[in-house]
Amino acid sequence: MGTKRGSSRVSVLFERLRKMPMKVKIFCGALLAVCALVALKFTFRSHYYYFIASEAIHVAGIIALVYKLFALKTCSGLSLKTQELTALFVAARLCCSTLTEANIHTVLDLISLSSTLVVIWMIRFKLKSSYIKELDNTKLYFVVVPAAIAAILVHPYTNHWRLVRIVWAFSLYLEAVSVVPQLRFMQNAKMVETFTGYYVFALGVSRFMALAYWIIQIYESGGTYLFLAGSGYFWFLAAFVAEMVQSFILADFCYYYMKSFVQGQLLRKMPV
Repeated sequence: MGTKRGSSRVSVLFERLRKMPMKVKIFCGALLAVCALVALKFTFRSHYYYFIASEAIHVAGIIALVYKLFALKTCSGLSLKTQELTALFVAARLCCSTLTEANIHTVLDLISLSSTLVVIWMIRFKLKSSYIKELDNTKLYFVVVPAAIAAILVHPYTNHWRLVRIVWAFSLYLEAVSVVPQLRFMQNAKMVETFTGYYVFALGVSRFMALAYWIIQIYESGGTYLFLAGSGYFWFLAAFVAEMVQSFILADFCYYYMKSFVQGQLLRKMPV
């Protein structure tokens, strides 16, 4: 006989949350986010560390994918197009970082780009037979072209070359929507593969860290941070909106993933 259904405390908790009205779920999510923001504000003494933590968590998610590909010898559930978009925006950001301020961000971006290129190589060549191309049907130009147009129109105003500023903005806008092909893939497949779920969940945590930086800066400046003089074409506002878009997309996935996880746990614990 198996363990009785619902015996896991975590499963019971998420099952109760699942049955709550949507308004209660939204309130609980907002309360949890506020508590996390307060904790981060008192944990990180420098705003600089928010982006370091964000990029480090992103790297951890990609390393989880690399482990999956080498250990399990399959790329099922993984979108090649999201990995290609990731390589593109990280490469763009790496070029700008190298030309402007080579620091720990540059190192983390280099690790992230190298790991992503390994993932792309494995999917395209080593594990091509397990890649389901039919489910990965997002058109890349629907994502890349709008990001490029937005970067030309809205980019930061600094002392660096204009091309560098445009490429930097492009990397930020593209990052905000780079996960769309992966989410579309999972919607088509009607399933969430375990390591892919870990990867997208890590992206969600990563973007929350970046979004926390913006929210805390806006709070401490009374909202004036979004419209700092010299930022150029409301660049800070556009960057904040881009972070919000990606955070909401990933938050929706994280909720779906946790719900699927709980249902899977309950299924495995049913008496046999």
